[in-house]
Amino acid sequence: MENGIELSAEKAAAEVQAVLANPRGWTADGRNSFRLVDSGPVDFVVRIATPGTVDRICGRAGLRTRGEVNCSVGEDVVVNLKRWVLGSDQFDGPIGEYRALIVNHEVGHRIGHGHLGCGGPGRPAPAMMQQIDGLHGCEANAWPYDENGTYISGPTVP
Repeated sequence: MENGIELSAEKAAAEVQAVLANPRGWTADGRNSFRLVDSGPVDFVVRIATPGTVDRICGRAGLRTRGEVNCSVGEDVVVNLKRWVLGSDQFDGPIGEYRALIVNHEVGHRIGHGHLGCGGPGRPAPAMMQQIDGLHGCEANAWPYDENGTYISGPTVP
């Protein structure tokens, strides 16, 4: 948690941990597992930061977040405080679901997944779709897998 942010680091960590442990999350692939640690070696760190800090961290890797979006760079999964608190107009679900989308999308990049497009009108949007840029006929969705354990996919996009 960036210094000066008035969010509970413990509550945010618990929320991130719950997303990563959800049966519709990345662990459904049978290859990934996640464990919350407070010290020692890590594969990645989820950081919640102000838009300016997100722009700086992500910008070092050549990414333009424009104070609006999140990124995954090196060991850092960087969550924009603005999105954590306000969500997105494109996502009509509750804020907890939007936070799950943020975590799933950026952790998805961290574990090797690229962007996907809408798989068809009325279908759930893939978690790896940039839903903040519009749903293109898909329905807002926070999870990589459906309740039956099927990966929610779509066409590969740059």
